[in-house]
Amino acid sequence: MIETIAVLVLLMLVAGTVGVTLVRQQQFYRGAGELIQARQEVRDASELMSADLRAISLEDTVRVMADSAVEFYSTIAASVLCAALGDFEIGLPATGGPRGNTLTSFATEPDTGDLALVFRDTADSLTGSRWDRYRIASFSMRADGAACPAASPFAVPVPGAFSLALRTPLRAEPRAGTPIRFLRRSRYSLYRSSDGLWYLGYRRCGAVAGAACGAIQPLSGPYRPYSSDPAATGILFQYFNSSGSPLSLGNSSASLARVSVTARALSAQRLRSGNAVRTFGDSSFVTVSIRNRTP
Repeated sequence: MIETIAVLVLLMLVAGTVGVTLVRQQQFYRGAGELIQARQEVRDASELMSADLRAISLEDTVRVMADSAVEFYSTIAASVLCAALGDFEIGLPATGGPRGNTLTSFATEPDTGDLALVFRDTADSLTGSRWDRYRIASFSMRADGAACPAASPFAVPVPGAFSLALRTPLRAEPRAGTPIRFLRRSRYSLYRSSDGLWYLGYRRCGAVAGAACGAIQPLSGPYRPYSSDPAATGILFQYFNSSGSPLSLGNSSASLARVSVTARALSAQRLRSGNAVRTFGDSSFVTVSIRNRTP
């Protein structure tokens, strides 16, 4: 009887030790997963914002400069003029060529809510070269070859040229090979979702001033909640001029030379570290200089 009791006690001790070890291992892996998730979130914010901010220039007006939001015209596509099809229509070459040369490329296909910028080279010493802005009336693929005739030096022997229709007539007759850029008005902001957590969100806005923005869509997160304290908020945008001095929020974007983005994320649960239980987090910082700017 005594031997049986001793064996049962030993089994209970072994089972308890194994159970404690398994619980601690589970806590470790859960904590590691939470930390990896927090690091991934701040990395996502840095990569998303730096990619779009690098694509803007002084020509692409920054419309909103706030500590938790920024709105600007981002480049979504680029091409060259294959043929002018009229005062309101332009033909663009297909996206691919037999030699791998790309004359038309899309991050996303333009539509009627976007802007087309057509380069105008002029010898006028007062105005110089410029990008003329046009609202897009329609954008479609033309498989019949009419959008980019074979006689054009920029035609490629593959189907799928594009027709770009404008809402207003061309201000000057462009030549074949004229660069064309496509812009989309976008707003990024830190916002509180219906689940009570804070995310980096994206809203697509109408091209013209005063046009409304669409519903916000989450891009990454969750992050720390918004705070007026720059050292505590989840997503922080900071703006600087060419001398490195901070710009006040709402200042003219003509002075903008650099944008810094800070992202801070916390683990979703409180985790044990030694004898303490606390919330872990991570942060990232990236700064992006505006292209085509001279001091």
